[in-house]
Amino acid sequence: MSFLISAVSFIVALGILVAVHEWGHFWVARRCGVKVERFSIGFGKALWRRTDKLGTEYVIAAIPLGGYVKMLDERVDEVSEQDLPYAFNRQHVLKRIAIIAAGPGVNFLFAIFALFVMYLIGLQTIKPIVGNIEPESILSQSHIQKNATLTQIGERKVVDWEDVAYEFMSFIGHDEMSIKWTDDKSSYEKSATINISQWQFDPDKTSVFESLGLTPYRPKVLTVLGSVENDSAAQQIGLQPNDKIVSLDGTSMQNWEQIVGHVSSRPNQLVEVEVLRNGQVVSLKGTIGSKTEAQNTKGYMGFTPTLEPWPEGVVFVHQYGLGKALSKAMDKTWRLMTLSIEMLGKLITGDVSVKNLSGPIAIAQGAGSSASLGLVYFLGFLALISVNLGIINLLPLPVLDGGHLLYYFIELLSGRPVPESVQEVGFKIGGVLLLLLMSIAIVNDIARL
Repeated sequence: MSFLISAVSFIVALGILVAVHEWGHFWVARRCGVKVERFSIGFGKALWRRTDKLGTEYVIAAIPLGGYVKMLDERVDEVSEQDLPYAFNRQHVLKRIAIIAAGPGVNFLFAIFALFVMYLIGLQTIKPIVGNIEPESILSQSHIQKNATLTQIGERKVVDWEDVAYEFMSFIGHDEMSIKWTDDKSSYEKSATINISQWQFDPDKTSVFESLGLTPYRPKVLTVLGSVENDSAAQQIGLQPNDKIVSLDGTSMQNWEQIVGHVSSRPNQLVEVEVLRNGQVVSLKGTIGSKTEAQNTKGYMGFTPTLEPWPEGVVFVHQYGLGKALSKAMDKTWRLMTLSIEMLGKLITGDVSVKNLSGPIAIAQGAGSSASLGLVYFLGFLALISVNLGIINLLPLPVLDGGHLLYYFIELLSGRPVPESVQEVGFKIGGVLLLLLMSIAIVNDIARL
């Protein structure tokens, strides 16, 4: 079911983003007087097609891994004498720049729209309150105390943990990072500048918070069961929601960590469970299940705990009126754009490893997990991927929009087009580089499975 949700969500997300990107090229091409022959979402065999009165064929194809807009162009096909004024290659260079730039441009506009709708609906989030700072960790230099609220990282204000994560990542490769916070006893803002020159962050092994020694505040996990999965070991044993686990194999369970440790170390073993149910102690017996992660088999029961209630005001909703929602959406999109560019720069300088590149498998997993959480989270995911799609397409690789724009800007400055032979070499080099990046991303995805 998880795979199916991820696959469907990926296809929907990719279909939307490809349609948005190609629509940008299509809309501006028509406004510039270029004849568009085909607008296709997907590749391969056409599943649906129709032709409008201007002769443009609209296609939905069988392989939903991209799309394209085919414009009339002498460099690709023979063009009749009467259609020459409508050929892409016959347009002024500024028109060609506008047509090519429209794809990534609309990706950024779509991100603003998706976030705008998200903020209108309302997104539940959590204030960045510190749960713990590990001794001798990087953030221990700041002397931030437990229950402090982070308010600013670098030059940007932060209001939730997503903001904090983005701003922390923006400092990868830097020597210092400034941070501001308020403690739980007063609203007076404190600040510190910490040395992060020795900071090592591997997203495959730890979160950005853990790498700095920070644990976000979370309510205490109770030993009372919140849910029990169908057909799980817990259900077969007879455990029910609201059962309070008293002991396992005669050992008293004082906290949830003890329960997890006891279960995970005993895959496929018999277990005796005592629970408090409706004021009475009930004894149960059965077999612990198992789950394989990273080639290690661990015990697994299929239940989740309940939590203490969140303190008042810690959980809040990003929900605004039309003007404020638009302002927030534009600011968030701009930050996603600048952060994406920063991370690309860090890849080039080596501050971020190529192991951090993600491909279609990771995107599918992200699409599935965000869709399962609800529409507002899926909209946020679409905005993030749309921004990244726009930025990647602007890279100056000749097979991408950015490469075409590079050629056209050279033509604009020099007064003559880049020779076809030079463009052909560029396309081959760009194709190889893009294939290499895609291969690395897919290998990384497989390694994370």
